[in-house]
Amino acid sequence: MTEKKLETSLVSAGRSHKFTQGAVNPIIQRTSSVIFDSVESKKQATKNCANGELFYGRRGTQTHFSFQKAMTELEGGAGCMLYPSGVAAISNAILSFAATGDHILLTGSTYDPTQAFCDKILSRMNITADYFDPMIGEEIAKLIKPNTKVVFLESPGSITMEVQDVPAIVRAVRRVNPDIVIMIDNTWAAGVLFKALEFGIDISIQSGTKYIIGHSDAMLGIAVANERCWAQLRENSYLMGQMADADTVYMASRGLRTLAIRLKQHEKNSIEIARWLQQRTEVAEVYHPVLPSCPGHDNFIRDFSGCNGLFSFRLKERLTSQQFTDYLDNFHHFKMAFSWGGFESLILGYQPEEIKMMRQYPIPQKTGTLFRLHIGLENVQDLIDDLAEGFNRISVD
Repeated sequence: MTEKKLETSLVSAGRSHKFTQGAVNPIIQRTSSVIFDSVESKKQATKNCANGELFYGRRGTQTHFSFQKAMTELEGGAGCMLYPSGVAAISNAILSFAATGDHILLTGSTYDPTQAFCDKILSRMNITADYFDPMIGEEIAKLIKPNTKVVFLESPGSITMEVQDVPAIVRAVRRVNPDIVIMIDNTWAAGVLFKALEFGIDISIQSGTKYIIGHSDAMLGIAVANERCWAQLRENSYLMGQMADADTVYMASRGLRTLAIRLKQHEKNSIEIARWLQQRTEVAEVYHPVLPSCPGHDNFIRDFSGCNGLFSFRLKERLTSQQFTDYLDNFHHFKMAFSWGGFESLILGYQPEEIKMMRQYPIPQKTGTLFRLHIGLENVQDLIDDLAEGFNRISVD
């Protein structure tokens, strides 16, 4: 049989008879206690509890095992750990490999809560974190110290959308110290548009809250690890009490089935709007990985199989406080909210000084106000009309 394409894998992954018991979908199995029929069965369950054997609710049920198997297959890993949120996945993955006295390197465009975790929690454990320019490439080798244990990437970067040269970074890190664990926040790619483990990444992390679940109604963290890191990630995360409830995991499993077609529509809509924004006289730059104006565009074309609905654009001018408020408060379809990846369109705004505060490496000074958009599944013309009215609100006669 020829290798399954992504669309087919998303529909079939984790749907063996063991998990569906004859139904179309995996069962929802809710339990804390697992009953053992004999001393021998308890002994066997204890022996195999880390490998998909029912043991105790915190280790998971068939609902969890089905989804974990699906994500492991989709990302080409050795195993998948689940968490109550994306931030929990990030923090526990780092804690699983970093200890007192260690050093970690993070891209300077990483998700703001990731930075806060390193600066406020890891610092209390005497784990030091340094940030680097996301476009550093092989020059990262110069930043590696004898006690560097983790390199943490995120591509595209949060808000400013830099697409990193992951192959170059991996080569440089492995050349200096092959034992360093390389992780990536792979949420933008939903774990499928960028096959992180195939590029030499050890752990691919994502917020399943976003495109996997896809409807802005549940929270989930996912980490898929390679053979080298799987056992340590699994056991340390288990000891730190990490798990997700069966109902949320079922929703994530259901979301997988339509992920490919949703991503394609988000992609189509976002590209059309990004190109429309390029033509607006108010706009200085559009940071959509498909467009040459996005930092790391060539890396995206080389390494990714598609895009989604999340990108940013920067105005030529910095909006006044009143303009900023008028612009954001009066959209019909774009709503202000954190997160993204659902069916709805969202917008957030950032003044230049806010972006500067989020970046712990030297960045070119940009004077214009920046907006991050998530393009949902609405009619594209309705969204364009909404954005056009927004520009009218801030125009100066």
